[in-house]
Amino acid sequence: MRWFKFGSGKSKAPEVDGRQQALVDDVRVRFGPHQPGTFREQADAAVPFMAGDDGILAAAGVLREFADAAHADLWQQAANLSRRTGYAFPVDRANYRPLWRDAEGDLRWPLFELPCRLHPYIHVNAAATVLAGQAKRVSKVTDPYQAIAHVFEILDLTIDGWEFARVRPDTDGATLAHRLIGAGRDLRAALSDEPPLPQCVRELMRRNNTVDVYDPQAPRIVGGFNPGKEMREALLA
Repeated sequence: MRWFKFGSGKSKAPEVDGRQQALVDDVRVRFGPHQPGTFREQADAAVPFMAGDDGILAAAGVLREFADAAHADLWQQAANLSRRTGYAFPVDRANYRPLWRDAEGDLRWPLFELPCRLHPYIHVNAAATVLAGQAKRVSKVTDPYQAIAHVFEILDLTIDGWEFARVRPDTDGATLAHRLIGAGRDLRAALSDEPPLPQCVRELMRRNNTVDVYDPQAPRIVGGFNPGKEMREALLA
């Protein structure tokens, strides 16, 4: 990851049956901010719980549930903002960046408190790691294009938080972004027909900004992370 040592075809419809939903629910309860351990430790510990085909479907389900909840929250915020201002604020899941720019600081970044009780730095991190590690198998058991769309949707929201919503980019956030980029790379590479990169990713890849990365427990910078550079190296290779 670039933030360490800074300065020195046909697809199947996704189906989550009772077994896989139970697995999602188990991971939700076993891991989270309510449990001991750092976010990174918990994310790594959650990965083995999502093994095999059921685990792949559970991981895809985590990303879908999280992305759907984030979209619902932002859609409601945008609707409320439209009622107050009289202006339309379109909500495009393939590219949230125009919404954040147009709202000019009037949106709340919701990813830490979604009603689905999935945490971005724990459950989403683990799910992205599972899908990346089983990328060639993903298309056999679920819709890889939808999984890729959710990966990039959450990556977009993660970086939007840093840029527009005053979310402090710490090592946990940088790790999530790194793993989402890796998942997007591996899932696309496993397909014979790679889907086009969404506009939000293409916009970020044209930039070369390094973001200061903080210690989660202290107000000190411990590294830097260049999302555009990492995306170019991962997704244009």
